[in-house]
Amino acid sequence: MAAALGGLGLLRGRVRLAAAAAATAFLGRPGGRAPVRGGAAGALPSAGRSYGSEAKEEEELRVRYLDDEHKGIVVLGLNRSHAKNALNKNLIKMMSKAVDALKSDKKVRTVIFRSEVPGIFCAGADLKERAKMHSSEVSSFVSKARATINEMANLPVPTIAAIDGTALGGGLELALACDIRVAASSAKMGLVETKLAIIPGAGGTQRLPRTIGVSLAKELIFSARIVDGEEAKSIGLISHVVEQNETGDAAYRRALALAREFLPQGPVAMRVAKLAINQGMEVDLVTGLAIEEACYAQTIPTKDRIEGLLAFKEKRPPRYKGE
Repeated sequence: MAAALGGLGLLRGRVRLAAAAAATAFLGRPGGRAPVRGGAAGALPSAGRSYGSEAKEEEELRVRYLDDEHKGIVVLGLNRSHAKNALNKNLIKMMSKAVDALKSDKKVRTVIFRSEVPGIFCAGADLKERAKMHSSEVSSFVSKARATINEMANLPVPTIAAIDGTALGGGLELALACDIRVAASSAKMGLVETKLAIIPGAGGTQRLPRTIGVSLAKELIFSARIVDGEEAKSIGLISHVVEQNETGDAAYRRALALAREFLPQGPVAMRVAKLAINQGMEVDLVTGLAIEEACYAQTIPTKDRIEGLLAFKEKRPPRYKGE
């Protein structure tokens, strides 16, 4: 998909074919690749599951399918309380496996990334673990973290980061990979790597300027400045800011409300809309419009579209099945 869409700017004469092929590949063909680990329903148990390579008293990544009126929403909860949710090898491995399962699960409608630890979202890389690494190991770890966060960004469904506490370095890079960010006014955010004589290595130098603009992104990275939720909202780093509540989960509650707004919409349309926006933002307008045209065409033959029109005619809520 990336290769096809990446060449659109150079091959405008073939843009419609390339974009259509990419959109088709993204959505999957009938009888295509089977879901991971025994099917969509069994991929991630609703009660939560740890993807660690070894048993631990604490599940460092909690994965939950929500039920009832929240059915279709999956919550990934960081849970390394002893390390402020710092990203280590094991947590990155857990995240990679969880994301791999989610991207092939057609029952997933929205994914929320949150922290299970009060007052912290993610403190960035685990510097204690990194101090014990050989230089070659550091490079390999950063590459794996970058790839995992990129896979998160490429999930086909909407993703929301619920920032109820501090998000620094790799923690903010994780949030930047989400489609929407919601934060408590008391939350602290920043790319602080230059304090350690390094630079953001998991997408921060690319996603931050695309989010808040080049000049301001440079200012924040050069200064390693930390901003609170109010300032983050004012500069466009987050979409919504909320006052923290007594239980410390105000951002998560707002993210959940947003996710519920997405649930009634056509599942295929949501996936194709995300594809069209993401790929269109990387090319010129003419090419972007061709991508939109190709993506729109993918929604015409779907059963969901027929159901949507029928529901409108009959003045009732649609019953979409993601087909």
